Amino acid sequence: MRPNTKLNHKIWHLAWPMIISNLSVPLLGMVDTAVLGHLKSPHFLAAVAVGSSILAFLYWGFGFLRMGTTGLTAQAYGADQHDQSRLIAFRSIIIALCLGIMVICFSPWLLEFGFTLIGPSSEIKSIAASYSQIRIFSAPAVLVNYAIIGWLIGRQNTRYPLIIVLFTNSLNIGLDVLLVIGLDMASDGAAIATLIAECSGCALGLLLLKQTLKRLPGQLDYQQLWQWRDYQQLILINRHLFIRTLILLTSLAFFTSQGAKQGEVILAANVIIMNLLMFTSFGLDGFAHAAEALVGDAVGKRNWPAFKATCLACGLWSLITGVVFTLLYWVAGPLLIKQLTSIEEVQQQAGLYLPWLIALPIIAVWGYLLDGIFIGAARTAAMQQTMLAAAILVYLPCWYFSQAWGNHGLWLAFICFNAARGAFLALYFHHYSLQRSWW
Repeated sequence: MRPNTKLNHKIWHLAWPMIISNLSVPLLGMVDTAVLGHLKSPHFLAAVAVGSSILAFLYWGFGFLRMGTTGLTAQAYGADQHDQSRLIAFRSIIIALCLGIMVICFSPWLLEFGFTLIGPSSEIKSIAASYSQIRIFSAPAVLVNYAIIGWLIGRQNTRYPLIIVLFTNSLNIGLDVLLVIGLDMASDGAAIATLIAECSGCALGLLLLKQTLKRLPGQLDYQQLWQWRDYQQLILINRHLFIRTLILLTSLAFFTSQGAKQGEVILAANVIIMNLLMFTSFGLDGFAHAAEALVGDAVGKRNWPAFKATCLACGLWSLITGVVFTLLYWVAGPLLIKQLTSIEEVQQQAGLYLPWLIALPIIAVWGYLLDGIFIGAARTAAMQQTMLAAAILVYLPCWYFSQAWGNHGLWLAFICFNAARGAFLALYFHHYSLQRSWW
């Protein structure tokens, strides 16, 4: 078997479980949207959109727990440092647990701040607040699972994350149908379903982690585990990822806020399109995750040819995936919208903005791929700087000068933002490659 064929098989071996598990996340959001979208009032759908946006801001803001853990673990895996890999797992979980408890403690102020930024109507805010206050108690479970999944990906084990995510989302879907439709609990039922599912998924993740650690040579050094210096180093390494993710989530929250100001129908239509977009992004992330693991392994081994080959192969498969999604939305977009809501007015509005969704996969694909490469190489400062530049130099100016176009202007700004992310990262990639400064 030729080397490039072996590499492609390895990429797919890592990517397909992550593609399936990642796609199940927006599919879960689609089930929530479909269940709530078929209720009599669009208030519940709009309220869950607001509440979910705020919680995503909180949870995804700690996405560095997943990304940073993956990069560090992949490099330890490539260098055969099993004791270091074990310590990374425990330190990341301890940090995640502490942060999750802090989120619960500060949740009244955090949620109120989120509602102030988005500015929903009083009726929608009341429903969204109830939804958010229930779901917030899953914060420790969500963040611990971030650390577990990141560690498993770094060890080139993507099947366990698949099991965790499919179990969590399948349970959530079943509970959604039971609580929202069967017991008529509306948005509160959706929140309770997610809370139970996320806590159960964390329990499964801890069990699978325990099984994996048993197979590693060596044992945990408890003295090293509690050295603050090592935690400080882990936190400092991930600070760029935290800021980068915060900027991204602020941009998404801004998008939701601007949609909300244009009325409930447009907000609901944007929720439909954004759910389909998330379906795309999580699919593209499958190859980004493969790039994280394989690039980190190459960096740990200081293997330049393997690094180049990984980037090229992952880039090719990412592009193919982006084209497939674009064709899917071009052909089946209207049908997918109808499956997500039976409210005719929302269907019509969503159809107006479908062309933006059709164009996004082949434009945004490069940002996702390069994120994976930079995470694997632990070059996180570049990710922070490019995200900041894309938001300040492209996203906000495009939105400001296109406000006369209404929601179309908002989508134009969003698509330019995604294009700029990829373009700026590509410049850094070219610079680091010329200088051979990836490690």
